[in-house]
Amino acid sequence: MPIISSPHDRPELPYATIFGAHFDEDDTYRTRRQNGMNDWLIVYTLGGEGYFQTPAGEKRCKAGQIALLRAGVPHEYGTVKGQRWNFLWAHFQKLSENDYLPDDEVLIHTLPDGSIRKRIYRTFLNLLHDSRDRSGFWNSLCENSLREIILLIAQRLTKKLDARIEHTLQLLSQSMKEEVRIEELAKAAGLSSSRLSHLFKQEMGHSIVMHLNKMRLRQAALLMEYMGRTATEASLDVGFNNYNHFAALFRRLYGVSPREYIDLTSSKRD
Repeated sequence: MPIISSPHDRPELPYATIFGAHFDEDDTYRTRRQNGMNDWLIVYTLGGEGYFQTPAGEKRCKAGQIALLRAGVPHEYGTVKGQRWNFLWAHFQKLSENDYLPDDEVLIHTLPDGSIRKRIYRTFLNLLHDSRDRSGFWNSLCENSLREIILLIAQRLTKKLDARIEHTLQLLSQSMKEEVRIEELAKAAGLSSSRLSHLFKQEMGHSIVMHLNKMRLRQAALLMEYMGRTATEASLDVGFNNYNHFAALFRRLYGVSPREYIDLTSSKRD
């Protein structure tokens, strides 16, 4: 459906900038631009539902979804009839990271429940704060926030993991040093322990325990190589309480013992 000019058209800003706000609008809310905009629009829906109408058709943006509207695309967007639309939004000039995303007129991306939504919400709030405060380096801070959001979306589009496995990976990363119980991970993912274990191996190619151990071992290797930690210190830093177990797993992954690894990496730096 073509976009028709109306009194709801808004003029372009006279200069390029980053700005945004938090709106909570009833179903009379509508914005229409028959010639598109000279910048991009990013929207994060917190509640209710909004729509985006472009020459390619209509897409809707519900709670937990992010919409990215490209520059130069004729459009209309607003609150779906019978709804309220609670959303964060920001206008910005194209960043190089935008090229990692699909070439859609409007990209709608669903974020899974959990830490990724919280992270993007916090980042969006930082973006809005910096765009209003305009203290030193505000524009760079805003661009960094936008880059983080865009890269997180691009990362999810590249991985294409089951949302429950993605949530499990986030929990493993957050609790790398702690004792991990499959039952607790399964409960958080809304699955049985056996189903989570099967799905995790299907998606990742190895078990939950193996994935956690690889994360710990990689971190230990970095701590020994760059932070001067001893093998014993590094094993404790990443959550291993049994050094012999740590050393056996490390040798299996890297082909040398932790202490041999320290000697090898030290000689390379000398």
